[in-house]
Amino acid sequence: MKIILAPDKFRGSLTARQAVTAMAEGVRLAHPTAELIQLPLADGGEGTACILTLASGGHWYPVTVQGPLGQPVEAGFGLTPDGKTAYIDMATASGLNLLTESERNPLKTSTYGTGQLIDRALKTGVKHVVMGIGGSATTDAGIGMAAALGWQFLDKDDQPLAPIGENLIYLRKLVPPAESSVENVWFSVACDVLNPLYGPDGAAYVYGPQKGATPEQVAQLDAGLQQFARVVRDQFGYELGDLPGAGAAGGLGAGCLFFLQAGLRPGSDLVLDAIGFDEHLSDANLVLTGEGKLDLQTAQGKLLYGLTSRAGEVPVVALCGAVTLSPEAVDAIGLRAAFSIQSRPQSVDKALESAFTDLRLATFNVCRLFS
Repeated sequence: MKIILAPDKFRGSLTARQAVTAMAEGVRLAHPTAELIQLPLADGGEGTACILTLASGGHWYPVTVQGPLGQPVEAGFGLTPDGKTAYIDMATASGLNLLTESERNPLKTSTYGTGQLIDRALKTGVKHVVMGIGGSATTDAGIGMAAALGWQFLDKDDQPLAPIGENLIYLRKLVPPAESSVENVWFSVACDVLNPLYGPDGAAYVYGPQKGATPEQVAQLDAGLQQFARVVRDQFGYELGDLPGAGAAGGLGAGCLFFLQAGLRPGSDLVLDAIGFDEHLSDANLVLTGEGKLDLQTAQGKLLYGLTSRAGEVPVVALCGAVTLSPEAVDAIGLRAAFSIQSRPQSVDKALESAFTDLRLATFNVCRLFS
């Protein structure tokens, strides 16, 4: 029997690698001789760079950079064995997870640390940078990232602006670095949203509130994103406003398109290709996946859709901390079945603590159904 284990992280309790380990133990209890293919997943958010580094057999390099509010944080990037490709998660430097709830304020946060990560990776001589941009704490259109790469941002009096969200509205001029470090480097950005840069479906209105923005601040940020797009268009003839994905990560999608000349790719496709998922499907009997919560947000994402569409006739079963989708929604994703790993009433804190054991038991129970 050949089983592919391909879960995402269980946020707050298990990394994707820990989830794979729990699943593997459960499978071994049910089928000691089963052939296991262990492929931890990520969707372009936190953990993507580690997953891709692991899949490539590469090495992780820790780096201290500025966090969203300028505080020092421990981040890092991965390098492939040949040193030609770097893997970066913006969330490790500029992520919402780095702030307490009271610290969240996209007027004040910046992607400067993400730019520092890129700069450190470029200094190793890489020719390709793969970056996940999910989980941001910022709405700065990537000007923080660009500032770390040598760009300057000026107001109407030609005075420099700090590269934070609240200053976008005062932007009047962009000054490129004298020598660009990103030339002749290919940037691939994992991006699973199609939101435009600004407007009712843009970065500020859709994602600003979860980053701590009040309605008034959302309106200010949206006006700033419009101003950024206006200056880029007038000064460089580059139209950002309507590009799908430009609104990702607080407008970092637009920043990557303009400052890095990056290509935006669905995170699910990028990760599944990198881990060689399709190559492992031959003769597989079952694919087990999972994540912390299977809900409407999952149904709107692309990771599980990508997994099930590639699996074809191989059944895909999801084991999750919680399942709130209807049977029709589960079927629409393409899953054979979806189960909660909870086997008893317990508090959220207890459920997080016991996630590894519960996932192992749920995996055992599901695998006993397959011979």
